[in-house]
Amino acid sequence: MSVNNRTELLRKIKEEIITLKKSPLYAERVKNKVFPVIGEGSHNSQIMFVGEAPGKNEAATGRPFCGASGKILDELLDSAGIKRQDVYVTNIVKDRPPFNRDPLPEEIRVYGPFLDRQIEIIQPAVIATLGRFSMDYVMRKFSLEHLLQPISKMHGKVFEAETSYGKIKIVPLYHPAVAVYNANSKDELKKDFQVLKEFN
Repeated sequence: MSVNNRTELLRKIKEEIITLKKSPLYAERVKNKVFPVIGEGSHNSQIMFVGEAPGKNEAATGRPFCGASGKILDELLDSAGIKRQDVYVTNIVKDRPPFNRDPLPEEIRVYGPFLDRQIEIIQPAVIATLGRFSMDYVMRKFSLEHLLQPISKMHGKVFEAETSYGKIKIVPLYHPAVAVYNANSKDELKKDFQVLKEFN
């Protein structure tokens, strides 16, 4: 698929999400005059990062991972020699849950199909999940739920999955916010990110 085709298909997703009145988070977005966060980065990327849901800074700008967690993500990418503009970064849930609470199952159900389409359009070789919600969603999507364990046991491991366009790798990772609250965990996160070097 050409980059132009991918860009056009991703633009359609953005238009649909902007007018997604059936979303339980739509009214909250309108009330707060903020933006949905669709995703950004290379539409031809080999690596796709999938977080959980936007936070306050992300909803204010419409950009994923642009606050404190985003700074940590940039640092982790840098430690693995990966440029942020060469990867694609998105979330399962595209609108901010109130007070940055965890996304609800109903919200994941509404937004999940958009992520599924983004994966089909970009066709990454690797999906790196950031946090337990995205790990759970992506592992189940590719029928790997029998391998699910707590993220403390799964982080940094590589799993193979089949897609409509061929084999891919899934790499569960801790959410960068972990290092915002516990600076000591950053070394462990950097170690996990080294796994991605070979796919860059």
